Amino acid sequence: MQGGVRKRGKKWYYYFDAGTVNGKRKKIERVGGDTKAEALKALREALNEFEKAGTIIDESNISVADYFDYWFDNYVKVNCKYNTQKYYKDIIENHIKPNLGIYKLKSLHPATLQKFFNGKYLQGYSKNSLKNFFGVLSKALKMAVYPYQFIKENPMQYVELPKVEEKKKDKDDLKIITIEEFNRIIERFPEGSSFYIPCQIAFHTGMRAGEVCALTWDCVDLKEKVIKVEKTLIGKGKGIWELASPKTKSSYRTIAIGDTLVNILKKHKKSQIENRLRYGKYYKDFNFVCTKENGELVTTDSLKYLSRVVNYELGIDFNFHSFRHTHATMLLEAGANIKDIQERLGHSRITTTIDTYSHVTKKMKLDTVNILENIIK
Repeated sequence: MQGGVRKRGKKWYYYFDAGTVNGKRKKIERVGGDTKAEALKALREALNEFEKAGTIIDESNISVADYFDYWFDNYVKVNCKYNTQKYYKDIIENHIKPNLGIYKLKSLHPATLQKFFNGKYLQGYSKNSLKNFFGVLSKALKMAVYPYQFIKENPMQYVELPKVEEKKKDKDDLKIITIEEFNRIIERFPEGSSFYIPCQIAFHTGMRAGEVCALTWDCVDLKEKVIKVEKTLIGKGKGIWELASPKTKSSYRTIAIGDTLVNILKKHKKSQIENRLRYGKYYKDFNFVCTKENGELVTTDSLKYLSRVVNYELGIDFNFHSFRHTHATMLLEAGANIKDIQERLGHSRITTTIDTYSHVTKKMKLDTVNILENIIK
């Protein structure tokens, strides 16, 4: 796009052709300064701003730190869930800015980025952490090329993650509990306790903590014996809670439940009705399944208290996610189809299920060999 300058009276003006509006070419003309040189400089700046669709950032000098602030405000806040925003913010503030923030974005070299990852590896960061750092840097710098057009090439395309030996998960790493330990937990938090229903749902379905807390009665069909997972509970700080979409697309699922849980939920629903009548206007009626006696929601923060009691009072190595791992492990050991378990847990890939429960799938492989040996004999 070209333009020009001209003197009108005592001032110098710059001008250039903009886009066509209603079939007519639009011309922009503004004061550029007192001299021709000032007007030419103003023309260059105006053309650059026009070509960049009005961006106010000077891409020639923007630092990595400032760019990541810009990317966070314009992309992450708009497109990512609250928990993802918090996690990305942590990576940016605690890892990217301290190590890379002072560099100019246009000068960020692949060797500098590779040194960053090698350093994190030597500091002992896990493979999963390194992959998350890699993902954030790759996505942000790819967008710096397009659509933001701050740099011409993404330096991350030349960076490789250090090869990290991934430790195989075993039964102890996953904090799997036994049936006996589950019964001890239920004895400690029996029927009528705020934690009784969350424990039963998680144990019988393998649902995540946020999914359990967000469950509402419209997603429970006791006649068809299914629970629909359509939302999760997330904390936004200072006691503020919000219902959000599940973790991934695959997390939207319908879970079949057995008579044991159906009967527990029927009894619980009746109890909620009685409590609603007892508390009257003081009952907090939000249609949630997991509530306290007065209808107040049981949150994921509440479940942390449950975990502390189970660990320190009952002496069981446990967190609420243990119910999910225990549920999957029991089904696998009993010979359930791994594809069905993947869908039940809401894993997007079957490899996630296989890798997470490798201690069980190894046993299954040995069982398969034994079956073959018996057939041959």
